[in-house]
Amino acid sequence: MIISAAAFGLIVGGLLGLVGGGGSILAVPALVYGVGLPLAAAIPTSLVVVGASSAVAVLPRLRAGVNWRLALIIGAAGTVTAYLGAMVNRLLDPKILLLAFAAIMVFAGIRMLMPSKSLGGACALPGGGVNWRSCLPKAIATGAVVGFLTGLLGVGGGFLIVPALTLVLGLPMALTVGTSLVIIVINSAAGFAAHLGDLQIDWAVTAAFAGAAMVASLMAGRIGTGIPDKVLKRGFGILVLVIAAYVAMQALLS
Repeated sequence: MIISAAAFGLIVGGLLGLVGGGGSILAVPALVYGVGLPLAAAIPTSLVVVGASSAVAVLPRLRAGVNWRLALIIGAAGTVTAYLGAMVNRLLDPKILLLAFAAIMVFAGIRMLMPSKSLGGACALPGGGVNWRSCLPKAIATGAVVGFLTGLLGVGGGFLIVPALTLVLGLPMALTVGTSLVIIVINSAAGFAAHLGDLQIDWAVTAAFAGAAMVASLMAGRIGTGIPDKVLKRGFGILVLVIAAYVAMQALLS
């Protein structure tokens, strides 16, 4: 289990470092089907792994820029709904959760395959300012939705935050990646705290997974700026769709 956890940690950390999200959407299936953890243990473990590796991955991105105000607003909104998501998690059958996870992965994969570009908007005016009257409600709504999914499914939300920051809030990719990583750290911490009441976690497996993910995320973050964004998004979208099909099949056959 330790070797498997370290191997999958390299993949998850690499994705986080490259595109600023997507690690958590793979972490839960990897921990359940690759490492062999039950879903109840995989969710809090994924939050530790993704939060730690995102904190490391943001370091090479600091020069490219992080919109700290938006990151804190979206993260704060998510901390509230993360607890609600964790409450709903305890009421649902694991099979339903995995099917929901697969459905969200399909959405994320298709969204990543669709062409997108920064269009600007209230949160990223041409002169570099922010129209807070219009931007603030969108930022809070984005944080609330992502926070709920964090508590419900054990995801840091990067696979939703990245398209939300670029398409809904209008941030350029140079700011999106770093800002997304900061939000993931906040959401992961909130989601983990929400699961403390019934925590099930193997700390040896978690340490192996998180350690490998942190190393990979730091290395990938340094080389990610040299890879075309379209190439990264297309490859990630295809990978997510393949894993979504596998998760759905396993959930239906189990």
